[in-house]
Amino acid sequence: MDTPFTTIAVVGLGTMGTGIAEVLARAGREVIGIDIDQAAARRAVASLEASTARAVSRERLSEREREDVLARFRTFSDLSAAADAELVIEVVPESYEIKQQVIRELDAVVAPGAILATGTNALSVTRLAAESQRPERVLGLHFFNPAPAMKLVEVVSSVLTAPPAVEAVTALARELGKEPVAVGDRPGFVADGLLFGYLNQAAAMYEANYASREDIDAAMRLGCGLPMGPLALLDLIGIDTARTVLEAMYAASHDRLHAPAPVLGQLSEAGLTGRKAGRGFYAYAAPGSQDVVPDALTPGEDAARVPGRPVTAVGVAGSGTMASGIAEVFAKAGYAVVLAARTQEKADAAKGRIATSLDRSVAKGRLTAEARDETLARITAAGSLDAFAEVDLAVEAVAEDLLVKQQLFATLDKVCKPGAVLATTTSSLPVVSVARATSRPQDVVGMHFFNPAPAMKLVEVVRTVLTADDVHATVREVCAKVRKHPVDCGDRAGFIVNALLFPYLNNAIKMVEEHYATLDDIDAAMKLGGGYPMGPFELLDVVGLDVSLAIEKVLHQEFRDPGLAPAPLLEHLVAAGCLGRKTGRGFREHTRR
Repeated sequence: MDTPFTTIAVVGLGTMGTGIAEVLARAGREVIGIDIDQAAARRAVASLEASTARAVSRERLSEREREDVLARFRTFSDLSAAADAELVIEVVPESYEIKQQVIRELDAVVAPGAILATGTNALSVTRLAAESQRPERVLGLHFFNPAPAMKLVEVVSSVLTAPPAVEAVTALARELGKEPVAVGDRPGFVADGLLFGYLNQAAAMYEANYASREDIDAAMRLGCGLPMGPLALLDLIGIDTARTVLEAMYAASHDRLHAPAPVLGQLSEAGLTGRKAGRGFYAYAAPGSQDVVPDALTPGEDAARVPGRPVTAVGVAGSGTMASGIAEVFAKAGYAVVLAARTQEKADAAKGRIATSLDRSVAKGRLTAEARDETLARITAAGSLDAFAEVDLAVEAVAEDLLVKQQLFATLDKVCKPGAVLATTTSSLPVVSVARATSRPQDVVGMHFFNPAPAMKLVEVVRTVLTADDVHATVREVCAKVRKHPVDCGDRAGFIVNALLFPYLNNAIKMVEEHYATLDDIDAAMKLGGGYPMGPFELLDVVGLDVSLAIEKVLHQEFRDPGLAPAPLLEHLVAAGCLGRKTGRGFREHTRR
């Protein structure tokens, strides 16, 4: 089955098929494009003409090279045109009936040694291969959209696939400049298997009216560094497509996290399938447009918004990285800051950490020496919370332990003046439980900064059922003054970011437990196929496996969903003291400094 694949057929000339055809033609292959819709074939040719013209204008191709590429791409309307192809890649609609019919017809057309590849990301490759007279030469070849730009290609083997076929297609992917990842046959494979569970939970979060679509998307972009928020991404993928993938995943896993959120079915049935329809979670200027336009759900300027309380002095409780980072943020914005720790020595060390951070900013030209000195002068280090007597906003950034926080808030209740806003930076504990430790729970709110606080733009503003309107308004106004992006969410475990991020990380661990894919392949798949800045195992080692396990336990306890139960492998590593970078070993070995 060793073949150079000089002639390759692509069946289905939609967006993905056209993109794959372009990749192949530009790599020197003769490409036979097949689509029963002649208009689709014409669009594919026009797309290749336009993309290669852009490449010439950018001096990435010569005009002669462009002519050669265009000459290598021919279109037909009948599968018989694939007779001379050594490899056929089908990217027809995600339907067993349609794909099986294509495979049966190709069996009668192509040579016995030709490989048949399905581009499915939702259907069983094994089931499709079983329709072929030679199932050993059928495999999955899953490109990502847009195919010319995206590096990842998942090469999917079934129990019937012959290893030489896999080897030949893997070699081709590398020749095309792609990064092939070997995976087994299950719905979603690696990248979509992790991605669509996350997208589904985001849709369910929106459907529950827990947070607005804008806040959910902003939280994941700013809190995790993702290129798009989950609801905007669902609109781009196609809500009907996402629903199909999730249905297939649920049928295989019976995991409720994969059961499509009802809103996906409702939007699909109404024809509101995302960008391609001009409306999905968002409204667009026209079908196919990427330009979002205001609709009835677009937040407007609320003229009746309750004004916040005046804030000139801020207290920050804690001496760790988060506390010093938050104090730096407020001081840079012009607030008088009291940084209080359990001892004067700890408080002075925390202020010293801020001085070092500011010095780095000066060295990089981001801050003047004068601004550094003014910022430091606004910070008073104190060895007791008594120094908070005159602050207007007190922010705690101490250990993520409910009893510790409750004791601290009981002290703040006695020390802080009436009307002072009391904020907790908890990422997983119930804010109302902290608030009830005071005699003024109406003044307590969650203000969840992300680490490192000076760099990260997101703040999750967590309002309890007891939080006063003007306290909520105060925190949002303060966020604007310190140049942070506030997102509103209710008081439940994980808020927005952690509630969506950690189940995704947990599912990645389960993939490794099941020997479905390696750490390296999963990390590569999510960076190359999902646009994530870090793969899940890189991120777990940075966050800390103990921290991750604690958050997973809180989520599982709150929502009682079996799918949220921490992966046993995570528990075993934590029990063994393998906590990630901070201990030198987590999912990977690290050099301790």
